[in-house]
Amino acid sequence: MGRGKVQLKRIENKINRQVTFSKRRSGLLKKANEISVLCDAEVALIIFSTKGKLYEYATDSCMDKILERYELYSYAEKVLISSESETQGNWCHEYRKLKAKVETIQKCQKHLMGEDLETLNLKELQQLEQQLESSLKHIRSRKGQLMHESISELQRKERSLQEENKVLQKELLLCGSRRKGGRGSSAATRSHWLATMDAQPPEQLKNSSRRPISACSATSACYSGIVSPAGLGPPYRVRCCIIVVTARSSSMGLP
Repeated sequence: MGRGKVQLKRIENKINRQVTFSKRRSGLLKKANEISVLCDAEVALIIFSTKGKLYEYATDSCMDKILERYELYSYAEKVLISSESETQGNWCHEYRKLKAKVETIQKCQKHLMGEDLETLNLKELQQLEQQLESSLKHIRSRKGQLMHESISELQRKERSLQEENKVLQKELLLCGSRRKGGRGSSAATRSHWLATMDAQPPEQLKNSSRRPISACSATSACYSGIVSPAGLGPPYRVRCCIIVVTARSSSMGLP
């Protein structure tokens, strides 16, 4: 039959307890030496018996060095744990602080909206009223400023449009006067040309008036066209008739 599992509990018999301590102590010291040699680990083992007797084992007999290293590691770990705890505590404190601030802001916002006023006393209501009046004053001031700027901008645009309108009116008047002047000049030119033709008959007619005419023949031709004087107005139609008279002198032999 196999060995049963030994129940771990304090041995009541003093002699048996002392024997078991000696055996287990020797085995523990042996195991500490084995792990130090096999695994190249620094091992320190300290055992105190019931009577207070010290049993120890240290790799290369450097108990002080190992204990110093242990103290440094233990202190660094404590500092790290303390720092983490302090940081966590700071975060918790900051969270509670921000949460209270948010709740206060939400409560003030409700009061400004006219909600949850039952919790306010007379003094707090008066302060709330003053705050609202001050806010309305600033709002009206800003509104008036924006309206004034808008009106000024509209007036500026109106003045600009009026100036453009005046310029266009001047250009229209100038164009109208040029057209009227051109038409007058063209009419005057046309009248002067016709009067010149009427006042100055052809040279053949002048010469023929000096000699006696026994017989004559006449040839006429009419021409029409459009005259466009440069810079004097719009084009106009002209009709011109030319009469050619051929006269033969009498038998008297006059030249």
